[in-house]
Amino acid sequence: MTILAIETSALSASVAVVRDEKLLGEFFVDLKMTHSQTIMPMLDRLLAALELTCKDVDLFAVSSGPGSFTGLRIGAATAQGFAFAANKSIVPVSTLDVLAYNVINASGFVVPIMDAKRDQVYSAVYSYEGGRMTRLTDYMAEGINDIIKITNELKKDKNVIFTGDGVDVHVERILSEGFIIAPPHLSRQRAASVAALAVHYAIEGKAVNPENLALSYIRKPQAEQALEGKC
Repeated sequence: MTILAIETSALSASVAVVRDEKLLGEFFVDLKMTHSQTIMPMLDRLLAALELTCKDVDLFAVSSGPGSFTGLRIGAATAQGFAFAANKSIVPVSTLDVLAYNVINASGFVVPIMDAKRDQVYSAVYSYEGGRMTRLTDYMAEGINDIIKITNELKKDKNVIFTGDGVDVHVERILSEGFIIAPPHLSRQRAASVAALAVHYAIEGKAVNPENLALSYIRKPQAEQALEGKC
């Protein structure tokens, strides 16, 4: 099975192709450019480098949130366009699952955090047992102190690894608790992890028709929250 994955949930953007659980190629950039500028050129170059077309892809995968509302919509629209053209399905993959999967088989707990502004982060707590990733909490949008409190209540005597772009914002607070921080190459959302998880999620029956793709924002867009506050 050949899977093409797209990841545009935050500042970084990436695309990847996995075939039979083997990574064939990945393009990743972390620049202050809009995803509408970067994602299609990366897809074109990756497919050309691998001598593939969208019709050679068996399944498409996309990071489905949480994250940047605009970025998620760009990724979703791109995946839907490719899937419609190829008459194939899409696997939505949680962005937090993607970050946790970057450090698969870590000892103890993994806590991905994504900066959600206003001193909040998107997060969840994960553990690995027998090579299987298990999410222990709901997906959350909470203050960093609340996430740390929840983590401390769960961790007992195990190690805790924090990863994600939210670490950049809250690094001092995280280190003050004695938690471990994932290395830079594991601390960003990667399309390769989206594709790898999509392999398993497809087997679990989580692939959907392109028109049925749904994004998971966890909380309402800031503009919508501000409008409600005025009513």
